[in-house]
Amino acid sequence: MLEKLAELNKPYGPAPYRRPRDAATLILLDQSGTVPRLLMGRRSEQLTFMPGMYVFPGGRTERSDLTAPRTGVLHPGDAERLIRGMGRTGTPRRAEALIMSAIRETQEETGLLIGKPGAAQSATRSPAWRTFLDRGILPDLSAIRFVARAITPPGRVRRFDTRFFVADAGHVANPDELIANPAEELDEVRWIGLDTLESIRMPTITEAILDLLAERLCEDPALDRDLPVPFIRAENRRYVLTRD
Repeated sequence: MLEKLAELNKPYGPAPYRRPRDAATLILLDQSGTVPRLLMGRRSEQLTFMPGMYVFPGGRTERSDLTAPRTGVLHPGDAERLIRGMGRTGTPRRAEALIMSAIRETQEETGLLIGKPGAAQSATRSPAWRTFLDRGILPDLSAIRFVARAITPPGRVRRFDTRFFVADAGHVANPDELIANPAEELDEVRWIGLDTLESIRMPTITEAILDLLAERLCEDPALDRDLPVPFIRAENRRYVLTRD
């Protein structure tokens, strides 16, 4: 893990301050076989940001994530940490929106619906969320665990305050409908075994998060314990790792 942070600590100079945007990433984990697998997608080579890299589904939080129909409740410890991490603007609804954005981005980029059958009590205009409702699926907040957080340092063209979540593949309502969606930046999506990750290109921050996830799974294979969440951020022009 320390080696990964050292790789992240490349010099960066002064630049106009950009406030990090809220973002969320979902790591789908399949532990049904002898070797756990992760769902990852390869970014298009035509993109200027991380071309050709394998990443997890994710993206920025949108307004519709605040109000779209849902079911389940956040794990109490995760809810507390998410709200506390937002400072004075933190609310339970904003914490839920982060998880909802990870679920929505996963649907948009891979076609998979994380949730359970249910009838919505309200409507939504968002095309992505309409897909859930039209299929009779409600996004399930209780299926998700908060496992890491990372903020892009100052001086970068794009800055995100990204929360990394994990869900077991058993919570996918339509497992046979996995697709790639080039319009959403991913040319390919596939399950990748933890024993073959060295064969693909990943951003260094993704490698660091995977190391942290491996540590978590060794201590908490069922992802049901309330454990401190790793937080990677820049301080005094260097990346640091703390746990909260």
